Amino acid sequence: MKPVKLAVMGAGLIGKRHAEHVETEPGAILSAIVDPSPIGRDLAEKLGTRWYESFAALTAVDRPDGVIIATPNQLHVQNGLEVIAAGVPAIVEKPIADAVGAAQTLVEAAEKAGVPLLVGHHRRYNPMIRKAKEIIEAGRLGRVLTLHGSFWLMKPDEYFEIGWRRETGAGPVFLNLIHDVDLLRYLCGEIVSVQAQESNAVRGNAVEETAVILLRFASGVLGTVNVSDSVVAPWSWELTTGENPAYPQQDQSCYQIGGTHGSLTIPQLELWSNPDKRSWWEPLIRERVPFTPEDPLKAQIRHFCEVIRDGATPVVSGREGLNTLKVVEAVKRSAATGAMIAID
Repeated sequence: MKPVKLAVMGAGLIGKRHAEHVETEPGAILSAIVDPSPIGRDLAEKLGTRWYESFAALTAVDRPDGVIIATPNQLHVQNGLEVIAAGVPAIVEKPIADAVGAAQTLVEAAEKAGVPLLVGHHRRYNPMIRKAKEIIEAGRLGRVLTLHGSFWLMKPDEYFEIGWRRETGAGPVFLNLIHDVDLLRYLCGEIVSVQAQESNAVRGNAVEETAVILLRFASGVLGTVNVSDSVVAPWSWELTTGENPAYPQQDQSCYQIGGTHGSLTIPQLELWSNPDKRSWWEPLIRERVPFTPEDPLKAQIRHFCEVIRDGATPVVSGREGLNTLKVVEAVKRSAATGAMIAID
């Protein structure tokens, strides 16, 4: 089986992680790092691959089989359109764009060209999330009625020494909540309306620090999400899942999903139910559903190779990334206006 040649655009933190995973994937070859900065050149040298300042410079010499776009958010559409125009499949890191209109342009260009476009909502590849979806779809919770998600943690003062992190669009709603929204859509279906409030009471930056959000799903499920990067707490994906070893893992949950016959916690996959009659007077049993862990970024690379080589259907298509962005943009509009926002 011929390895898939993958290039990585962007040599920042996430681009570096992607490049390292491509290096270790048996079905792939890291063909190039594309980044105009010395950091990009140094990363290419460290990983023993070629370095190019631009995608045009790369394709003038060699055409990759696929590209992972991990450039700054505001460049995603520009870079994506360039790669799609060359007929090369791409993964675009989340968010797919910094605005819904721009994302729509990129998605439609890829669909018209028939070129696979994926979005880097890598948490969908986590075996724990796939097992959670299997539990829900098997009806083990009964009819799902409600859910709650938490993103509470403390970003230290030095995090905000980088200027753009204090500016509009860099708060936890766009940077962090977008992952949670994508997972909740994956588990419980489309979100049709949101209502939100937000605050920047502690740091006073242009971005929000805290937000509370109501979600209504097409299925009738009602959800709440509470987001803050200014709270010392253990309840977030980052601190509960152990997905990224940079964060100290805690034995707590970040999501709870409730139904008429049971409830599920994530990431522990603790399934709570009554053994016989459903009642608050009856005993509860707790079952921890087993799964085999795997790094979802690694699984995402393997899947991208399958899309390119075998024509597999993308787990997170460009349109999926667009629909998640629509929800997050609606959250910001609701917080700004105080109105409930219906999602088209």
